[in-house]
Amino acid sequence: MNKFGFLGLGLIGGSIARAVREKLPDAKIYVYDTNAEALSLSEAEGIADCTADHIDDTFRECDMIFLCAPVKNNAENLRSLSSLPLSDNCIITDVGSVKTDIHNTVRSLNMEERFIGGHPMTGSERIGFANSRANLLQDAYYCITPTGKAPQKMLDDYTELVRTLGAIPVVLDYKEHDYVVAAISHVPHVIASSLVNLIKKSDNKEELMKMLAAGGFKDITRIASSSSKMWQQICLTNSENISKLLSDYIASLSDIKADIDSARADEIFDFFAAAREYRDSFAIASSGPIKTQYIITVDIRDETGSIATIAALLAKNNINIKNIGINHNREAAEGILKIELYDESSVKNALSLLKESGYAVRSRSE
Repeated sequence: MNKFGFLGLGLIGGSIARAVREKLPDAKIYVYDTNAEALSLSEAEGIADCTADHIDDTFRECDMIFLCAPVKNNAENLRSLSSLPLSDNCIITDVGSVKTDIHNTVRSLNMEERFIGGHPMTGSERIGFANSRANLLQDAYYCITPTGKAPQKMLDDYTELVRTLGAIPVVLDYKEHDYVVAAISHVPHVIASSLVNLIKKSDNKEELMKMLAAGGFKDITRIASSSSKMWQQICLTNSENISKLLSDYIASLSDIKADIDSARADEIFDFFAAAREYRDSFAIASSGPIKTQYIITVDIRDETGSIATIAALLAKNNINIKNIGINHNREAAEGILKIELYDESSVKNALSLLKESGYAVRSRSE
């Protein structure tokens, strides 16, 4: 495969296109999006070879076409593709986090022999092509949901492409996929947003809760900053699974509320202990959806140049930084720098190096 089409060029579509350009530099990439700025940027950065402002014969010779618009728009774009004389071996896929809706559309259009659903289990609270990056797929699970009529060769080619782009393919039934992601992604997004709205409604006029919201609250509600339109559509297209799991969650909240109201010490302890034990098992389960993160935290003066000094020190010693940020949640002038690295050996080397340089530093893998 060396001709790829993208219908939609947001965060995920843009990141896949960038990964294709990086891993398959000779590939031809054709792009459609309603956002003219995204199209221009994709050409200026050398990602797209050809752009289109509507779905036409530009895409007829593609070996693979990614539907990367919001869920409902993907169905509309698929209908537009169905009227084009596509090549016999062209694979059509999507990247949506709900698969039942698109599979039903594929069936209604009699396109099952060329469609294989896809869902890269990665993302960011930031949206749009400008925030896309090739390494967003690196070591991420990539769910693949073939139809019953998709040829084995198409599935094999798709799976190999996913590996080439640096992701980890997982083939499963689309209905099973929707139930799983409702539990580990969709319901958590609803919960995160509900927690943020709870603070908004419960805070006083001085916004004391907002001011004191520290790392823990920000970490568990970070995903509430994601696209409202996308999550609206996810809730509407995976409503049955989300509703069922929310009912189970509400029941569990009612149980722990009753335990707290009645001061049942043993039950309260067991509630937290069971959650902690199961959560800790995620980091060591190679097949689990949550991979180990290698994180160190550094106490620094919150002043100009502090972050740059540490970053330069690590870079000079060949320690690559995966992610970096600072928590501004202290009363004093110091801040806490959170640095994510790529592996355990990098953590050990960074700890030793920074301690020798006089920094107060700690590590935590999660």
